[in-house]
Amino acid sequence: MNARVAPPAGKSKPVAKPAVAKSAAVKAAPSKAAKAPPPKAAKAPPAKAAPAKAASVKAKAPPRKAVEDYGRPGEELLTVRDFFRYAISRFNRAGIAYGHGTSNATDEAAYMVLEALRLPIDDIDPFLDARLTGPERKRLAELIEARVTTRKPAPYLVGRAYIQGVPFHVDERVIVPRSYIGEILGMDPIGGDATLLPDPYAVEAILDVCTGSASLAILAAMRFPKAHVDATDISADALKVAKLNVEESGLSGRVDLHQGDLFAPIGRKRYDLILANPPYVSAEGMAALPEEFRHEPKLALAGGKDGLDIVRKIVATAPKHLKPGGILICEIGTGRAALEKAYPTVPFSWIDTAESSGEVFAISLEALTRPG
Repeated sequence: MNARVAPPAGKSKPVAKPAVAKSAAVKAAPSKAAKAPPPKAAKAPPAKAAPAKAASVKAKAPPRKAVEDYGRPGEELLTVRDFFRYAISRFNRAGIAYGHGTSNATDEAAYMVLEALRLPIDDIDPFLDARLTGPERKRLAELIEARVTTRKPAPYLVGRAYIQGVPFHVDERVIVPRSYIGEILGMDPIGGDATLLPDPYAVEAILDVCTGSASLAILAAMRFPKAHVDATDISADALKVAKLNVEESGLSGRVDLHQGDLFAPIGRKRYDLILANPPYVSAEGMAALPEEFRHEPKLALAGGKDGLDIVRKIVATAPKHLKPGGILICEIGTGRAALEKAYPTVPFSWIDTAESSGEVFAISLEALTRPG
């Protein structure tokens, strides 16, 4: 169920890394953006009781500011540049949390503006001075306000997320797709940690467990052109979204979806490659999640007390489903120390990416089953 949250308290899922717009101040983000912990909301001191004015007078809470209180952006703002700047200011003022494809207000604003207008999201500069229609201004004003007032992740509001530049449909039935494995699948096949991946033309069978929106299953099918991909998820709702993405990708003939827990739906089948981005947020991390992450399915995030409950099941069961020479690639967030303590004799290999270090391991069937 592809997960990731900027770790607030130890073990949370990292940040989604879609490509975001570039401008003088906007850099393209890969696939699970930077991992700075989202700011925690400060606790407000208890309010002091105000002296009663009269029995018939009730104290009124200050009204929440509406769009109109910020200068009627739908009327006063006319260009992409205007809304880009306004969104940055609005997000900074509100103190929202990031981590679903972006890590700051500038990238979030660029992504939302460009995606809402169905413009290419890799570069905002060519569109900055474009004047917007009335309906476009109204939509942008409403989206920006909704991002602040609802605290829903931006991909839920615009209905789309990206990994390695590939778009995926998302809504609240699935976690916003974000995985360092997506970045790994996009690596140059020659040199570096990419050598831990199998030969793209030698892989015939792939399994993606906890598939969520099927983003990794689709990216794997793209990376390994001769492979058939099975993708499993325990959530029927998530698989409905996955089905949309598989159909839109044009890979329906090579990617099959199966409902069930981890390996249960695939019987005794064996694979050249197993991908896993399971829930791995610890209990402590779940308790500290910013509001944005609480809109996502808990089932896709919570990994038990130390975040490794599902990971342990995968490590224990994967050998029964790997072919000789087969490889398991699994993302576990910041649980490396706990995993290596639990399996002191297992020689995990760690794949680093531009945005992560020691959060994804690769291991062969032979290494997993080596006596030790």
